[in-house]
Amino acid sequence: AVVSTQSTGEKAMPMMGMMQGMMQGMIPPGMQPPVNNVPPMPPRPTPPQTGSEIPHKILFLQNLPPETTEMMLTMLFEQFPGFKETRLVPGRHDIAFVEFEVDQQASQAKQALNQFKITPKNAMSISFANK
Repeated sequence: AVVSTQSTGEKAMPMMGMMQGMMQGMIPPGMQPPVNNVPPMPPRPTPPQTGSEIPHKILFLQNLPPETTEMMLTMLFEQFPGFKETRLVPGRHDIAFVEFEVDQQASQAKQALNQFKITPKNAMSISFANK
């Protein structure tokens, strides 16, 4: 059977429209969404050093007061299953890392202690360390 180019062309058009419709929801990284969508959220100001929101077994702590010690953080985090260790960053009193055995355990501690006030002025900010 001979298929005319016209019928093939007609079949291809709806298929292309369907593909475009399916592809619209899948925006490659770095691309802006189509203008007809809801306007994008204004960019959030990011602190100079940021962690990640991708789950990881190591937590990155920020906004720690100058009097923070490894013992204080250990006492705070060791109540969570899987706690391994606390590491302060030499020369930086305001950041630290806390390691757990697996990322699910780190997630539980992060949920429970994010924005915990170590002092009345310092609410600790917790994110996942970058992998």
